[in-house]
Amino acid sequence: MAPIQPSRFPEHVVPQAPEDPLFGLMAAYRRDQSDKKVDLGIGAYRDDNAKPWVLPVVKKADDILRQDPQLNHEYLPIAGLAEFTSAAAKLILGSDSPALNEKRVVSMQTISGTGAVHLGALFLSKFYPRPNDEAVYFSSPTWANHNQIFSNVHLPIKTYPYFSAQTKGLDFKGMIDTIKSAPSGSIILLHVCAHNPTGVDPTQDQWKQIAEVIRSREHFPFFDCAYQGFASGDLNKDAWPVRYFVSEGFELCVAQSFAKNFGLYGERAGCFHFVTSPGANASSTAARIASQLAILQRSEISNPPAYGAKIASLILNDENLFKQWEDNLRTMSGRIIDMRKALRQKLEDMGTTGTWNHITDQIGMFSFTGLSEDQVMKLRNESSIYMTKNGRISMAGLNTHNIDHTANAINRVVRQTQ
Repeated sequence: MAPIQPSRFPEHVVPQAPEDPLFGLMAAYRRDQSDKKVDLGIGAYRDDNAKPWVLPVVKKADDILRQDPQLNHEYLPIAGLAEFTSAAAKLILGSDSPALNEKRVVSMQTISGTGAVHLGALFLSKFYPRPNDEAVYFSSPTWANHNQIFSNVHLPIKTYPYFSAQTKGLDFKGMIDTIKSAPSGSIILLHVCAHNPTGVDPTQDQWKQIAEVIRSREHFPFFDCAYQGFASGDLNKDAWPVRYFVSEGFELCVAQSFAKNFGLYGERAGCFHFVTSPGANASSTAARIASQLAILQRSEISNPPAYGAKIASLILNDENLFKQWEDNLRTMSGRIIDMRKALRQKLEDMGTTGTWNHITDQIGMFSFTGLSEDQVMKLRNESSIYMTKNGRISMAGLNTHNIDHTANAINRVVRQTQ
């Protein structure tokens, strides 16, 4: 037997990577034996019994699909299921979008929103002109995966202020001033609605000012949309920022996820949309961009997964199913709004130190509570309440059975640590 050669990948070459904080939190929750434990870390909807909720309209679409004698498991085209991507584009841009009417939109089916962000980042890293190594600007804070995705394609990262620790709302001046001072031609990543992790969104007037500054500095807007319809319960209201930018003639891209608003978390249904600038050559520009996106997609996943896209497509393209989906969205967003109101009311009724109006001022799945890391760890260790260390809680993890336990624990911890 030949001598055993040492690995070419020793520790100094491939160091042990840190555990993903969110998945580590989930593992710690699962190990906890307390019958009062509460999971406020998970980024997925739960019903009032803390159980996953398969949307009734998704169940119906699933039944229709499985009874279809034409159903098969063949490969999709590289760009995905055309009926799905075209309906997804109409959903985010509006069926009367000038960009769609002028055929200057490219849509690619992706591995949910994460894949859409990655495909967009990869395309920009290869083709976006950055003569002075212009950076991508994220909100501070942002979804943690943004940093990894853009770093992995070697785009430099910077941040703009977003969350005000004092008001627990938007630091609009800090945001605008930083975007204004960023080198011309920077890439500005924007959360369309239900900002993750803060739950704080700009107003429509503020969005107009953001657009004005981005235009004046010739920046490139990159929208990330994970919660359309899930935030307010109104699909059109939640998509307003993207539609406004398109109506103003911006060239931009959008990463779109269907995990949250369809509850298709494990099916990984998403889309990436590129909207080219209006003009005589817009459609040919779109065709060239589509050709390059297809090459990037082919080299990474070849073809996107079919089943979740077929479910979403069936619902998006059927008038009756679409209306039922809107009802399901209102059910989810409405329950979360109710939990926001209940948590705020209970904390205020107990006279918990501080102000708690931000819980109902914020929107969507998450709330940035303002709790410190020490307080978060006390809640975990003493009350089996699990949330991320920055104090972000998933409002969907609250329900009528655990909200008293949660509110009482927060009240106790806040009083102890003031």
